Amino acid sequence: MRMKRWLPVLAAGVLVSGPFAQELQHVVSVVNIEIPVRVFKGDTFVDHLTLQDFEVLENGVPQTIESVYLIKKTEIKREDGKKGATPEVSRQFVLFFEMSEYLSEIDKAVDRFFDEVLLPGDSLILITPQGRYHMRPDALKMPREKLKDQLRAKLRRDILIGSSEYLGTIRNMEAALLNDSTLEEKLELYSMYLSKLESLRWVDEKGLLQFGEFLKAMPGQKYVYLFYQKELIPKFNPKVLMQMMTANQSDTALTFKLMENFQFFTREVRFNVEAVKKAYADSSIAIHFLYVTKTPAGDVAITSQNRSGLEMAEQSEDIFSAFKEIASATGGISDSSANAASAFQRAVAASENYYLIYYKPKDYKADGRFRELKVNVKGGGYRIMHRAGYIAK
Repeated sequence: MRMKRWLPVLAAGVLVSGPFAQELQHVVSVVNIEIPVRVFKGDTFVDHLTLQDFEVLENGVPQTIESVYLIKKTEIKREDGKKGATPEVSRQFVLFFEMSEYLSEIDKAVDRFFDEVLLPGDSLILITPQGRYHMRPDALKMPREKLKDQLRAKLRRDILIGSSEYLGTIRNMEAALLNDSTLEEKLELYSMYLSKLESLRWVDEKGLLQFGEFLKAMPGQKYVYLFYQKELIPKFNPKVLMQMMTANQSDTALTFKLMENFQFFTREVRFNVEAVKKAYADSSIAIHFLYVTKTPAGDVAITSQNRSGLEMAEQSEDIFSAFKEIASATGGISDSSANAASAFQRAVAASENYYLIYYKPKDYKADGRFRELKVNVKGGGYRIMHRAGYIAK
């Protein structure tokens, strides 16, 4: 399932009872430019670096670093450089599930998050195919098991509801193609249902940008864990497609339409990836893109393949490439795994420890332009993750 309201729902918000309630916006001001930086040697976080080990370039120009803080979870372990305002190290977590089915691994991911990650003072937003829920600040006073049960219940319900229209459309497509109609009519029906499937997984650029602005206004460090299950759509299998083309080779227009609709079907990203990358980097939001490769059981919806000629084929390359780029631009990671819990564990481990670097840009002008950031560590051989830049405004 790929839901119709994919990200516009983020702008609307959902008011619910219990420990999850509608969110409030906060305003925070930052004197210097702040860059959260994660440095790894292999898979191990490097925690012995000082101010002298770092170099910051803005649009290729070296900058003077004023201070560096080593943060582990929500604790400031070390400060190096000029003393200034204490950094805001509270954490705003977003668990975003774009899934076709509720997998057992989600339970394990939820358990790990509540048992090992979430701390007093942290904030949590849950996003499902049907809504957005914000955990109230006092919710952690509840028994953890009760809190986990409520979150799982919301996820199960919303994922099932969200996938029903998608699966129903696939079954209606198959039924329509089994009717006694001409090939040209079947092509029109297929195109109609395929367009409907596309509308169900439409990504709204405005919603993406609004979500970035919403999180930017919140204090502390922001982490988005996006669970995205691979997508399957109905296509004619090659053998059936060739049979149809051979049977209608004398009709040039119809043969071309067959090729256009089936054989060469591709899909381009329908939102401005560069604009979203810059907006999210500017907002200092770490996006962790967790691509779940497990084939959705519900997506194997074609029940009469030999008669309709349809089969389910993967169609996720556009979303995968776009959000992999966005994750990289925000200093987050991308991971592909059949096990959602394992992918989540690796993403959390990669984000819990970091440095905060502060500097005042040379010749700063609030011209609305994007300034590219590059952080180097002396000695080389390190894997460095940080946001790609900021917008001067």
